Amino acid sequence: MNATLLKIGANAMAGALVLLAVAGCTPTEEKKEAGAAPQSALQNVLQRGTLRVGDCLSFAPFGFYDKDGNPDGYDVDLAKALAKEMGVKLEMVNTTSANRIPNLQTNKVDVVFCNFTRNLERAKEIGFTQPYVVASEAMLVRKNSGIQSAHDMAGKTIATVKGSTNGDEVRNLGIDVKIQEYDSSQAAILAVKQGQADAMIEDNNFLAYQASLDASLAVTNEALVPLEYNAFGVKQGDQIWTNYLNEFLFEINASGENARLYQKWFGSKPRYPLNPQY
Repeated sequence: MNATLLKIGANAMAGALVLLAVAGCTPTEEKKEAGAAPQSALQNVLQRGTLRVGDCLSFAPFGFYDKDGNPDGYDVDLAKALAKEMGVKLEMVNTTSANRIPNLQTNKVDVVFCNFTRNLERAKEIGFTQPYVVASEAMLVRKNSGIQSAHDMAGKTIATVKGSTNGDEVRNLGIDVKIQEYDSSQAAILAVKQGQADAMIEDNNFLAYQASLDASLAVTNEALVPLEYNAFGVKQGDQIWTNYLNEFLFEINASGENARLYQKWFGSKPRYPLNPQY
């Protein structure tokens, strides 16, 4: 009888240990689930069925509204190609230089194009893909201004777009200039046309296009900064989405489609190679 009681007690103890083990592991598993990594934007886009691309739609020919009020331009064509490849609808979200990073951080967009130059300072806050277009910087001036280069800008005013660092490039040359910020590229160009600013400093691809639209404007023949590698901006830490976008860029570059779109919008072949030469 004592042996029987001992066996029953042992079984009861074993059962209690099992219950304690189960009870003890449940909170741990729930905690793990609660602390799981957020879902990638890639899965979000596919589940939502819509790709939200932030683009500066006041930055022709990269992005602008056509006569019917629809988004158009080089970046928009790339966004259309990406949405088509993913099998989803496209939503273009008009973006400014100043809110490119906040819109990514607050999930208002899935990716930002918008003439986004890769650099270490921005990489502290967001991630970047491989580059899709390369540029330098020059100045847009009135043809009768007498301005030939940045060295003619001492004591003059440069128009820049809020959120950009373009004006700093001239200051870094040791030239004393006044920086006047505007909400959009079009506002900065208008300031140059109306004499409110002496020059606008920006991407040479963009400026060449603007000068082609107005015979009173010219672009200085200089490279104010080292080459700038423009890429897609993504939310920091989303490597899955970054990998997918890099693969998209690899394929659209290898097929020649990106070069074709550049030719369509800028009227020439890309001036610089996409990868730096070491």
